[in-house]
Amino acid sequence: MSLFEMKLPDVGEGVAESELVQWLVAVGDRVTPDTVVAEVLTDKATVEVSSPVTGEVAALHGEPGDVLAVGGTLIGIETDSDAVASRPEDSIDAPSETDEATSVPKDASDSTISDAAALPPPNGRASSADRPSAAPAVRSRASDLNLNLGSIEGTGSGGRILHADLDRVLVDRGSGPLGRQTSSRPAADFDGRRIVAVRGVRRRIAERLSDAWREIPHITYVDDIDVTELEQLRVTLNMRSGERTERLTLLPFIARAVVLAVAELPELNAHYDHPAETLTTFGAVHIGIATQTDDGLRVAVVRHAEQRSVADLAAEIGRVTGLARDGSATRADLSGSTITITSLGAIGGIATTPILNPPEVAIVGVNKMETRPVWRDGTFQPRQKLNLSSSFDHRMVDGWVAATFVQHIKRSLETPALLFVDDI
Repeated sequence: MSLFEMKLPDVGEGVAESELVQWLVAVGDRVTPDTVVAEVLTDKATVEVSSPVTGEVAALHGEPGDVLAVGGTLIGIETDSDAVASRPEDSIDAPSETDEATSVPKDASDSTISDAAALPPPNGRASSADRPSAAPAVRSRASDLNLNLGSIEGTGSGGRILHADLDRVLVDRGSGPLGRQTSSRPAADFDGRRIVAVRGVRRRIAERLSDAWREIPHITYVDDIDVTELEQLRVTLNMRSGERTERLTLLPFIARAVVLAVAELPELNAHYDHPAETLTTFGAVHIGIATQTDDGLRVAVVRHAEQRSVADLAAEIGRVTGLARDGSATRADLSGSTITITSLGAIGGIATTPILNPPEVAIVGVNKMETRPVWRDGTFQPRQKLNLSSSFDHRMVDGWVAATFVQHIKRSLETPALLFVDDI
């Protein structure tokens, strides 16, 4: 027997460290090159790490929540002296994200769930081949609810178990429409306080936003957009298309307007590297779409938006944001944006102050649409209006350039025919 020390592999993106999300094996477990031993978190995704050898787990280095250096020892495996790694360069499996958000609170539980859905014994870890497919957030919630994922049929891609599948079990077991009777979570103390360690995606979000706010001098420019004609066009196009294509929201039109605006001001479709003191502009427009998931905000990327029609933009936005929500997005789906759009939809408020997604230099924030009285032709008229709140890296973007950029977007949205003409 010999001890093989498995190192934390480079999971891509040039990261130097990753957070240990959870162990999927214990000391004494038998592993093969197909066994997923741990889940680690990068800035973009949760990644499953597989053993490269066959043997018995001898030691685990680190606890969930620890930040580990790439190349550091992750796990010790006792192997036969003649064992060889059949997958030395392929110990990383597909990344996973949080699953689709639902209206059921995560602290919902059911004390009447049958034994069929009870958790396995504490030391009963399923093998990688038998382990149900589910995102870390779903596993954590299932544990809180005392549910056995192995007894639940997943309705996601490839049988992946989603939050909605947990909700279905709760309702089926008689826990009511909200799936909550009693809680299996630790009780709060007498004054209602409950301290929760910030780990995983939420910790990465906190770190990245803190760095962005501390290091980047933001300027936020707000202007209102009259989208009355655009909204009429959108409704008409949806009525004509019926069920044949992705139903249009305002978002693909805004994305198209951003593409036209950066064609006039390419320095807005750029990355700024402060240590290297370089600004890289891009001919391709890869638009990041800020997407809310159970674990927090993710940026799904629509690649080559400059080559897409409005209908194609709508379909691609729906596809990549859907992947981010249901946990099947890859690192490529969540990396490489050159400019970002963030929208809170109907709850968007009057104005926001979006924080930039470094190293980008611009982000367009979309606020809610509402009917406002507007003085036109000697009378007040009801018009559909929304505000755009756009933030810029003031080191690279002057106020005049920021205002000009937003005015380009405004012109395109207020005269929607311009969105469909390339040479004006």
